[in-house]
Parts: sequence; C-alpha cells; structure tokens
Amino acid sequence: MITMMCVILAIWFLCLFTGAPVYLTMALAGAAFVWLAGISPIAVPQKITKAADSFPLLAAPMYILMGSLMNSAGITVRIFRFATVCVGWWKGGLCHANILGSVIFAGMSGSAVADAGGIGIIEIKAMREAGYDGETAAAITAASATIGPIIPPSLPMIIYGVAAETSIGGLFLGGVIPGLLMAAALMVMVRSIAIRRNMPRVPFPSLREVIDAFKGAFWALMAPVVLFGGMMSGLFTATESAAVAALYALVVGLFYADFRVRDIPRIVLETVETTGVLMALVMSAALLAYALSLSRLPQVFGAVLTSWTDSQLAYLVLVALLLLIVGCFMEAISAMLILIPILVPPAVALGIDPVQFGLVVVLTLMIGTITPPVGIVLFVTARVAKLPFEAVCRATMPFVVPLLVVLAAIIVWPPLTTWLPGLMK
Repeated sequence: MITMMCVILAIWFLCLFTGAPVYLTMALAGAAFVWLAGISPIAVPQKITKAADSFPLLAAPMYILMGSLMNSAGITVRIFRFATVCVGWWKGGLCHANILGSVIFAGMSGSAVADAGGIGIIEIKAMREAGYDGETAAAITAASATIGPIIPPSLPMIIYGVAAETSIGGLFLGGVIPGLLMAAALMVMVRSIAIRRNMPRVPFPSLREVIDAFKGAFWALMAPVVLFGGMMSGLFTATESAAVAALYALVVGLFYADFRVRDIPRIVLETVETTGVLMALVMSAALLAYALSLSRLPQVFGAVLTSWTDSQLAYLVLVALLLLIVGCFMEAISAMLILIPILVPPAVALGIDPVQFGLVVVLTLMIGTITPPVGIVLFVTARVAKLPFEAVCRATMPFVVPLLVVLAAIIVWPPLTTWLPGLMK
C-alpha cells in the first residue's frame, strides 16, 4: 500500500503544476487510493462530511466575516493614524507605523492576505505621499503582514488546531510572544535601514493629536481586549470567541458609521465564498489524510525520521527547512492540510510540545507567503502597490532575515511559545 500511495502522491504532485484546483486534486488522490485498495466507496462521503462536522471549524467563517467587516468599516485608517502618532516620529517613522499597524490589525483579522490588502492599502499610500519609495513601502507591508496569522485570532492556527487535534486556545496564546518578537525584529531592521538611508519622520505629535488618534481608534483597539478577556475569564471558548468578534466588528462598524447596513449582504456573500473554498480544502484534505493513514506512509516516514535522530531540535530544524521549501511553491493552508498528517506523528513521538510545533509550522509557512515564486502576500502587495512582482520580491527579501531569526528563536527556546499557555492554565 505504501508503494501505491507514493505513486498516487507523485501523480498528484505533478497535477499541481497543471493549474488544477488543489482541493480537487487532493480529493481525487484520496478517492483513487480508496478505489485501488478495494475499500468500500462509502468511505469517501463519510470522511468528507465528517471533516465538515467540526465545532472548532465554526470559528473560521466568523473570523473571515470579522476581517471583512473591519476592512469595510474604515477601521484601518483609524488604526494607522494611531500607529503613526505612537511611533511616526522615530527615524523612518512611517515604516515603524506600518509594522505597529499590522500588529494592531493582527488582533482583529487573523490573516496575512487581509492585512496586506486591507490596512496595507492605507500604509503604502501614506508612505508614498511622505516621500518613501514604493518598493520599500511594499516590502515592509508584505513582511509585517506575516504577523497577522501569528498574533491571535488566527485562521491558519484554527485550521492547524482542527487538523492536528491541538488546543486552538493554546495556539492562540502561544502566538502572542512570537508575534511581538516578529514586530520587534522588523523594527530593529527598519531602524538600521532608516539611519543608513536618512529616511524621514513625522513631527512629534501634540497631546491633542495623541488624544484624538486614541479616541478615533479606541473601539478598534478594544477588540483584542474583548476577545482575550472573554477567553481568559472563561466567558466563551476560543471557538465561540469568533462569533463574539464578528458581532463586535459589526457593532463597531455601525458605531463609526463608516459603512452602511445595505453593505452587509455583500460582505456576508464574500465571507460565504471564501469559506466555501476553505471548506473544500479541509474536506478534500481529510479524505487524503484518511488514505495516508491507511497506507501507513506517515508511520513509516515518522519511523525513518526518528531513526535518523531522537533530537527534538534536529527534527524541528528539518521540518522548518522542509516547510520553507514547500512554502515557496504552495499556499499555506493547503500545505498544512497535506503535511500535518505526515509531520505531526513523529513530533508527538519525540515529545515535542504540540503548541510549539504548531507555531513552528504556521510561522514557517507564513514566511513562505513572502517568498517567490508563489508568495500570495507578495502578489497581493504588488497589486496594491501597483508595482512589478519581481520588484516587490527583491525589496522584500532582506526583511525575511529578521523573521527567520524569530523562527530560529522559537525552535531553540520552547518557552517562547509554551510559557503563556502554561501560565494561563
């Protein structure tokens, strides 16, 4: 069965280069194994429907809806104004404001693409008007967008938690420190570049400007507080927090009066379309994971890996290198759904903390979103900035270095991801 599965996976991998939908090729690969192995065909609809029947997965459409509501409510403008008041007077001020804005927006959207295509529009426009070149503005926007799925709430962490049967609340808490470290590392690099290039800064704000900016962004800034406060107090679970977040975004948007009630059906329809694609990926990946488990390929692969090394550190480094390569060619959620059934069992056997392993997987694949040739965040940023894709790639590559430093830190020192979840327990 292992040989048969390897042949099916090889054919499936080649099909990815034909442009066929990933969810379709995954479903066909899983169904092909079921048919060739002589398993009852009823297993196919059973596994697909079982994957969709998941309580934690209910959070996904709610967080997607929250992000869409926040974008449509004009909250991005208020966030960036507040970030500019806070750090815009530093050398290269709007670069720092770009990063801080992404950190704040990360506590609401949970998506790198939403960050680049939402607040990124405001950031790039403001930086260009202040005299920054388009490539620098786009590069910092793309790099800081990767913070979005690390600081909770996070759509990729929800998908990972469901697929790997890991606590989503634990993953959320585990992402706080790495996310802040990513922002700090990017700011350190921006500081050195700003001094070398003599980048501009905005004037030091008056007390009135600080108060006005804070008032304007107050309810947006309270979104992470509401979510974390509710989860930590036990008022609602990490899954239920998604519905609270969507309701909060709706109320805040109507309070700011930056979008109209008649816009809501359009926003909901967009959410349904995005959720449909996501669910198709999850269901087809569940079928392929079922086929993989029957073939015993993950078990054999895990045994081979653990025979090479019994070191947790060495295994994490191998996984990071593999995912950095995969992330260059495949969208993050698709890669997770495909590789989780293969990579998680050896990690469990080696005793690696599931939260640490989940953060390593998610962060590595987020770095992949800003590396060519299939970096989805690069494509979004290039479109927003109206620049050639190649130019944005070249400008972004130096900012990958501080992100890799943070990745190395959470691999070498597990408490960066496990301390906060352990404290909350």
